[in-house]
Amino acid sequence: MVRRISKVVSGKPLRWIGAMLLLALLAWLVKLVWFAPPARPQVATALVARADIEETVLATGTIGAAKLVSVGAQVTGQVKALHVHLGEAVKQGQLIAEIDALPQQNALRNAQAQVQSNEAQLRARQAALVQAELAAARQREMVAADAGARADLETAEATLNTTQAEIEALQAQIRQAKIAQSTSELNLSYTRVTAPMDGVVVAIVTEQGQTVNANQSAPTIIKLARMDTMTVKAQISEADVPRVKVGMPVYFNLLGEPDRRIETRLRAVEPGPTTIASDASGTGSLGGSSSMSGTSAIYYNGIFDVPNPDGKLRINMTAQSTIVLAGAKQALTVPSAALGPRARDGAHRVRVLTADGQVVDRQVRVGLNNRVLAEVLQGLVEGEKVVTSEAADAPGRLGGPRQRF
Repeated sequence: MVRRISKVVSGKPLRWIGAMLLLALLAWLVKLVWFAPPARPQVATALVARADIEETVLATGTIGAAKLVSVGAQVTGQVKALHVHLGEAVKQGQLIAEIDALPQQNALRNAQAQVQSNEAQLRARQAALVQAELAAARQREMVAADAGARADLETAEATLNTTQAEIEALQAQIRQAKIAQSTSELNLSYTRVTAPMDGVVVAIVTEQGQTVNANQSAPTIIKLARMDTMTVKAQISEADVPRVKVGMPVYFNLLGEPDRRIETRLRAVEPGPTTIASDASGTGSLGGSSSMSGTSAIYYNGIFDVPNPDGKLRINMTAQSTIVLAGAKQALTVPSAALGPRARDGAHRVRVLTADGQVVDRQVRVGLNNRVLAEVLQGLVEGEKVVTSEAADAPGRLGGPRQRF
């Protein structure tokens, strides 16, 4: 009897302990399920930071010489000597090439001989004029003294007038012959081809020994370019042209030197599209039927000059150009992806991650926006975190820019 009572007494504490443990477990489960803190939102963020921002227009251009001249021959003949080589810098008036001058020399000799012949005939007729004047004067005296016939006087005066007319004709022939002589001298000078300007020989089209024919077309011997200043023509799309103004800053880089930034300013924007030069109809249509159907884009050339003192810029290089429409230095910026819809008052809704891990909405006003960064004018401070994207099932979302990871 005593043993049974001791067993009953000793088993009560164990049951109480088990019950208490069970109650604690149930309480912990209830707290875990119904009273758990909200999950931390799954978002990607970016800092509100200061940076340089630019609103730009991109344009691909081609580098050309500031002035390119085709130096050709104005007479027909064989190129006897070529005095320059490719890449040589020449001065204005420097001898470029010599063309066989024998035909031009012979033509000049003939013209000179014709002038001499006409001048000799003129001297002969001038002597005859003196004789005719004397004969006419003598006949007048004889007629006045009734010692000569009237017919003889008329004959003498007619001879005098004829001689004077012949002299005037010879004088006109001499002027014509001198013009022919001057033309022959000019043609002879054309056999010596000289540089019309300072520049660099960028192409040799006609080699020494070749024959050029100036009667059919103007043959080119060399091409001369001024390379100290280069001109870039960059194609600007018709959507960007209304925003581009003369004098805006421009910078570009080369395919071979992508890290080198060359800066200048826009000099002009061509009034016609790039296709207008190839318009065979001459009507100035903006690209023909393909453009009218909407299958071809329209571009306008923006022109700007850049010094080339080291000669690294060459003709037909590609220039990846950027025209700066507006810019700000060390402005407060956020990624453009963080901007939500724009309200009627111009403000954007931005989601901000607070220090306690919650996401709240903020109304922000922006200035420049180049689709990568946006300038913050009001609504954010430096160092805050803005949401650029968040998970599709993130709890507690309040709207705004939403992108799936």
